[in-house]
Amino acid sequence: MSENDIAPAATGGPAAPAALWDTVDALWAWLEAGQPHGGREGLLLRVLKLSEEVGEVAQAVIGATGQNPRKGTTHTWDDVRSELCDVAVTALVALRTLTPDAHEVFTRHLEAVARRSLAPAAPEAP
Repeated sequence: MSENDIAPAATGGPAAPAALWDTVDALWAWLEAGQPHGGREGLLLRVLKLSEEVGEVAQAVIGATGQNPRKGTTHTWDDVRSELCDVAVTALVALRTLTPDAHEVFTRHLEAVARRSLAPAAPEAP
């Protein structure tokens, strides 16, 4: 890995989990205050925003690889990383929209995924 692969946060170091969730809460509050559609429609639109962000990841990958011969190379892998971060932030804000306990819900889910995925494989029966 190069030094560009992991960049510290603007505050001088990686964001601590509490700071991450404080930021997610602040972004959620900002979006809630300015949203043109509330209720169920607002919730659905917030979740659909993920599809838009994932599409931007795909566009950046295609652009970084020069896969579109008409356009050539239009993006960098830094663009792909940035778009992936946008997906993560959008997902966390969408989760916060569904529950004020987003931090706990996400932590429990991540722990379950880790247990399931990182557990040692059971030995095969003879």
